[in-house]
Amino acid sequence: MSSTVESFGAQVFHYFRRDDGGIRREPIDDASAWRGDELAGDPNSWTETLTAVEIDELEAAVAQVRERGLEMADVGREAFPLASLGPRIRGWARELLTGRGFLRVRGIPVARWGDESAALAYWGIGQHLGRPGAQNPEGDVLGDVRDTGEEAIDPNVRRYKTAGDIAFHCDLADAVGLLCLRTAVRGGASRIASSVAVYNEVLVRRPEWVERLYQPFALDSRNEEREGAPAFIPVAPCRFAEGRLSTFYHSDYFRSAARHPGVDLGEVELGLLDLYDSIANEAAVRLDMELEVGDIQLVSNHSVIHARTAYEDGPTPDQQRHLLRLWLSLDRN
Repeated sequence: MSSTVESFGAQVFHYFRRDDGGIRREPIDDASAWRGDELAGDPNSWTETLTAVEIDELEAAVAQVRERGLEMADVGREAFPLASLGPRIRGWARELLTGRGFLRVRGIPVARWGDESAALAYWGIGQHLGRPGAQNPEGDVLGDVRDTGEEAIDPNVRRYKTAGDIAFHCDLADAVGLLCLRTAVRGGASRIASSVAVYNEVLVRRPEWVERLYQPFALDSRNEEREGAPAFIPVAPCRFAEGRLSTFYHSDYFRSAARHPGVDLGEVELGLLDLYDSIANEAAVRLDMELEVGDIQLVSNHSVIHARTAYEDGPTPDQQRHLLRLWLSLDRN
């Protein structure tokens, strides 16, 4: 594994390094507790548009990497200088860690640059945000999110490889980025919600279930199982410490873990998952975001859960949804 990339195991360990300060039984009121109905009408408040100067700077950095003959995985922050854009990107990292937990970046000229240069620019932005990491034990670091023709109902299939809808979840990294290279003919909207706002609603509606969020659920490993590796791992959805709620949630994988011997989802567990999903999907809570070609969505996996609606591709490559996914470990100091 290149020194510019976190291994899958190191990234997961970093992500789950969450302090345990006890159960929070009062609502949380800070920037991370946003609601979709408050932000939907003001997309400028969560959209960062690249300037012409910043785009030129990215293009120059890509050209420099090419001149040096570097492979993408060997490109670190020093090899991708961004004198003017770099400080702005570090502000985005702070927004992910201590602010709303998400933003959209607009302006990557995919059509003019082509996929390869756009991907390299995206990688360079990621290096200035944090430390990219492997997205599976095989070491893939820039994931293709597109329909591969696999069945969405297959419990062993990673759903991002299908055109089906994806339930609310978090990924195993501090933050996830998605660069849109192409959109579908219809559908495929990105759907996000504040896990802090959902938590506040659970406190109001079923306070007796909140304690269960601090106890482990079995997380199905699906096709990430390897010889000798467990079929599932125990993960507590919530941890609260120093005024911050950190949440890991994965509805599909919590539910599908019940197929394994030794995993029992009882009435409380299923009721809690149903309630959590229901709250997150409420129009007042969630925020639907249409990603256009050249958009980058950045989301914290500690304070935001994300989902996707089903989509339909067209017959030609330019009508087939294709996003590039980046997982990032962030400096929390």
